[in-house]
Amino acid sequence: MVQSLSSFADLIRSVEHSAVHLEMRDVYAVPNEDEGFAAWKRGHRLNPDDRESWWRPWLDLVHEVTAKGVVMRRARIVSEPQSEYIRYEHSFTFTNIAAGEEIRWLPRRQASDLALPGNDFWLFDGRVVQFNVFDGDGRWVHTDQTDEPAVAQLCSTAFDAVWERAIPHEKYVI
Repeated sequence: MVQSLSSFADLIRSVEHSAVHLEMRDVYAVPNEDEGFAAWKRGHRLNPDDRESWWRPWLDLVHEVTAKGVVMRRARIVSEPQSEYIRYEHSFTFTNIAAGEEIRWLPRRQASDLALPGNDFWLFDGRVVQFNVFDGDGRWVHTDQTDEPAVAQLCSTAFDAVWERAIPHEKYVI
């Protein structure tokens, strides 16, 4: 069971300044991506010029939130060579950017000396952390939220360190 888009949408709509997301896995087994991932494996690629074919509710939400001035940044720490899933994810990242997200990639070997939380997270306005917990196969297990200042500071520091080193999407070649 994945957190519903509507409950996450309410949370992200409440953000006033920034929403940052750190992803650290090489594979995610997200049910709503199964069909797209299978098509990508068969050679299908999204056409940036055919926006109607790839625009989806998540992108509406990103556009809505960034249009009101919220900065949304996502950093992905990835192994190299990249997993098949990361290559798939990279192929459609242009959609997130079109909606208003900024995205960077950090090769895992360049993150070895960084202090990182044990799970992927979202940090909202530097105050509220949502950890996304996955099992070993990349399936979402549950979400933990906290507004504990020390945890928010840990996540903020970790994200900033990754962001500083990471490569902007348009320069990260797979």
